[in-house]
Amino acid sequence: LEGHVEVHVEDDGPGMDEATQARLFEPFFTTKPPGDGTGLGLSLAYDIVTKSHGGTLTATSRLGEGTTFVVTLPVNAA
Repeated sequence: LEGHVEVHVEDDGPGMDEATQARLFEPFFTTKPPGDGTGLGLSLAYDIVTKSHGGTLTATSRLGEGTTFVVTLPVNAA
């Protein structure tokens, strides 16, 4: 992508089902037990990347294979 930089972060964890992926960036959505998380981390990251920096944040996941997050940001000419 000319004029952009991409960062890929992937793991080999348990992955996520489609229902979880569909809600991943929603505020207060969490898969953790009550009291163990606020569900704000990925929502805040999404807003910072997309609204503050004009980029994109995506996630792809397969059960039993892991998850990949891709952050794409525009590169500003100095």
